[in-house]
Order: sequence, then structure tokens, then C-alpha cells
Amino acid sequence: QVQLVESGGGLVQPGGSLRLSCAASGSVFSIYAMAWYRQAPGKQRELVAGITYGGSTNYAESVKGRFTISRDNSKNTVYLQMNSLKPEDTAVYYCTGAPLRLGSSTDSWGQGTQVTVSS
Repeated sequence: QVQLVESGGGLVQPGGSLRLSCAASGSVFSIYAMAWYRQAPGKQRELVAGITYGGSTNYAESVKGRFTISRDNSKNTVYLQMNSLKPEDTAVYYCTGAPLRLGSSTDSWGQGTQVTVSS
């Protein structure tokens, strides 16, 4: 397992932008599938965006066209660029990763970073 540390959360006004970062320890990051999840108060954790080790991406319908997931294997980091933020994007955002594919109980998770969209 790798250790994941998220950063970049904060308070932003509706329509604003934030970029989240998730830094991973270890030397095999390039073969990791990565994803961002979020959990709002009183709601279940939901997938926001994912990226395979090959660079293919997928997004929740609610963020398509506004969020972009990317990775820099030289920095062992995955990013989530969030534009046109809405109050309903308010949540704790978590980074997760696993070798080749996600979905196992052994997937690594970060501690989360709070994103609050409010005027």
C-alpha cells in the first residue's frame, strides 16, 4: 500500500475554482489506478473522478465538463481541477489508489480535504 496525502481544499465562492492534489509515497505510483471520492454531510461517499494507470479517465455525471482529473507520475501526484464550483460540491474529498485497478478492501485512502462552496 501507498500513503496518500490530500491538499488544496478550502472555502471558495460559487463559480470559483480549486485544485486538489494527492501525493503518494512509494515507487510504483505509475501502475496505480487513482480516484477522487467525496462525502457530503449525511450522504454516502460517491465517486467523483477516476484515472487509470494508462491515463483513461471517467467522471460522475454531476461534475462532467467542470472537473478534470490528471496525474503526474514524475511527482507521484494526482490532481483534481474543479471549476465552476457549486454549493452542492461542498464535501470532504478523498483520494484513493491501488495497483492496476480499484475496488479492493486493500485500496489506500487519504485522510480527506474539506471543500466548501459558499458565498
